[in-house]
Amino acid sequence: MPHCTRCGTMVSETAAFCPNCGQAQGVAAPAGAKSGLSENGAAVLSYVLGWISGLIFFLIDKRPYVRFHAAQAVVVFGLAALLIVTFGALAVASLAFRPAAFGFFVSAATLTWAAGVVLWGVAMWKAAGGDEWKVPVASGWVARLSSGDACVAPTTTTASEPGSA
Repeated sequence: MPHCTRCGTMVSETAAFCPNCGQAQGVAAPAGAKSGLSENGAAVLSYVLGWISGLIFFLIDKRPYVRFHAAQAVVVFGLAALLIVTFGALAVASLAFRPAAFGFFVSAATLTWAAGVVLWGVAMWKAAGGDEWKVPVASGWVARLSSGDACVAPTTTTASEPGSA
């Protein structure tokens, strides 16, 4: 289902105006807001190269559905890549200090990679079908990143609030 080009609210395909903000639909989006692909196509492509393609689509496409999937690709596959590299480094380091741990770290890296491949396939399948499927462990980070709240400074108390110094 398409989204409003101004506020991101879902609108029907035949709607002339957004029911939320009144923006006329069917007009071109502002420059830089779209990648030129359908929403489902852009969401699938945001997973193709893992966190790298996720970052590209996160920066160039401003549609909420695509930003969600791009943010999820960055968080999930960035974390998976970090874990694989960490386990690999620990495996190499274990050869000098504790050779018996080498097999454990290599197995952990392999299992992380296999889980990443499964998540990659499921995420692309769900994105192609129009689902906003959330990976449970990363859903909080993805929600903050895709909504733009990740860079918001925490609120501070003022002198008029009770309990402030």
